[in-house]
Parts: sequence; C-alpha cells; structure tokens
Amino acid sequence: MSGDTCLSNTLCPAPGPKPKPCSFRGGGPGNKYVRLNVGGSLYYTTVQVLTRHDTMLKAMFSGRMEVLTDKEGWILIDRCGKHFGTILNYLRDDTIALPKHRQEIKELMAEAKYYLIQGLVDMCQAALQDKKDLYEPVCSIPIITSPKEEERLIESSMKPVVKLLYNRSNNKYSYTSNSDDNLLKNIELFDKLSLRFNGRVLFLKDVIGDEICCWSFYGQGRKLAEVCCTSIVYATEKKQTKVEFPEARIYEETLNVLLYETPRVPDNSLLEATSRSRSQASHSEDDEGFELRDRVRRIHVKRYSTYDDRQLGH
Repeated sequence: MSGDTCLSNTLCPAPGPKPKPCSFRGGGPGNKYVRLNVGGSLYYTTVQVLTRHDTMLKAMFSGRMEVLTDKEGWILIDRCGKHFGTILNYLRDDTIALPKHRQEIKELMAEAKYYLIQGLVDMCQAALQDKKDLYEPVCSIPIITSPKEEERLIESSMKPVVKLLYNRSNNKYSYTSNSDDNLLKNIELFDKLSLRFNGRVLFLKDVIGDEICCWSFYGQGRKLAEVCCTSIVYATEKKQTKVEFPEARIYEETLNVLLYETPRVPDNSLLEATSRSRSQASHSEDDEGFELRDRVRRIHVKRYSTYDDRQLGH
C-alpha cells in the first residue's frame, strides 16, 4: 500500500461522538504514519511528508494548529479529497504531472492555495497561461437564441453585421442530391469569412429562423441585403427542397457591408482627395468623419438606383 493510498471515495458518517480537537504530536515511532480523512477520502502518509514544506499542513502536524480526529483516530480535513493525492506527491517530489484539462488544473490550484503550497500554485498558474495561449479562440460567433437577442445585437453593434441562418430540420420536403453538400459549403464559407474579417464585421449564427439557409447583411442597424439559398423544385410526383451555394453573391454582399464600417479615425488623405475644395479639409475631425460616412452611404444607395427598367427600343 502506497503512502497516499485512497481507501474510499465516499465515507458515510458513522454514528457516535463528534470529532474532538486536539494538538497533533508527531515524531515518535507510533506516529510515523498518519491517517487522514479528506472529505471522505482516506489517505496514509507520514509526518515527514506533511511537514517537509512550510505550508498549512506543516502547521497542522507540527503542533502549531489543532486538528480534528474521529473516534477511530482518523484526522479530519474538511476539503475535497479528489486532488489530495496529487498534493502529497508534490510535497514528496517538488514536482508533479499536472492534469490535462483546464478545469482540473483550476481545482488543483484552489486546493494548493488553501494549503498554502505556493510552488504548486505557481505551476498551475503557468500551465493555465500556456493553455490559454494555445487555445485562445481567434474569434467568437454569437448564436441567436431569440428574436429579441438578435435585434439587440444588431442595434447595439458599431460594426456591420453578417448573419447566417441554417436550420436543416425546418423542411417539409426531401432534399435534392446536392443540397446537403451545398448547405455544408455555406457554413464553411461563413467560418472563412468570420476569420478573414474578424474585428471588422460582427458575424452571427441563427438556428431558430423559418428559412433553411439564408444570409442577411446589416449596416448601421438596418438590413441591406439578403441572399436566400433555398428553393422548391418539382420532381416526379413530389416536391424537393434545393439548397444552393451562391458563393460570388455572398462575397459581393459581404464586401458591400464594409462600406458601412465606421472608421475609428477619419482618413484625412481620402477626404482631401475626394473633397470639392481643399478648404473643406480644414473641418474638425468629427465633421470630416460624418461627411465621409454620409458620402459612402450615398454611393451605396446609388448602386441600386442605376438599374434601367425601360423596355428595349426606348
């Protein structure tokens, strides 16, 4: 049996007298091994291990603090015993193999802080920092859970917004042969665009809407364009849902919403090049920024007003 063998993971409280506080006195032959009950987990170890470092355990087992014992002589420590074996291993060897998961490292660090084992605390903090640097997400994509949340996110965003709605289960008919592949291509393109324009555009995912696959584009809180990728086609004696992948159109509308991107600092060189007279360049930065945004809006609107719907020959 090893020095920190856990005898039981769950220990039911036995009827009898309450634990009694006493001062622990180690050093004698009868006290070579110590029996510990840590949150229901039982451990054997030695006084030498417990007092090797200047920690709370050393204070407990060198007589400076009172300890609680039950009627069978087990010393009670009111903490979770899940990581106490790791604590003992660190006290023995001054190093341990840390858990792989962040949550378990955080749990171990909390126990190390309680027992005042600063070396182990430092190890846990360094490991958490390394994992943070390794797994830091490049961008975060909110997922819409209600229409009110969608409205709040779009209205409060200072950046253009691109939203992809995909809801494969919302379908009364069967899909055409290429629809599943095209739906996946839409999702993959959304991920690529969110990485490429991270920080400039707010990307949203919606899984509760009525459409099966639909892109929406917003600028300054209002909807600018929509690209619906689904349609109904008629096959022999049945209807089918077709999902398309209009990649070029999606790229075009994504670039268009960048016209509504609010610049952090007005581009003075652009203002000077596009102004009617050089005197206009002497306005304040706030006036220049407003003038630039207004000009961009009018250019964007003009893109839709150049369509000629007259019949040929007129």
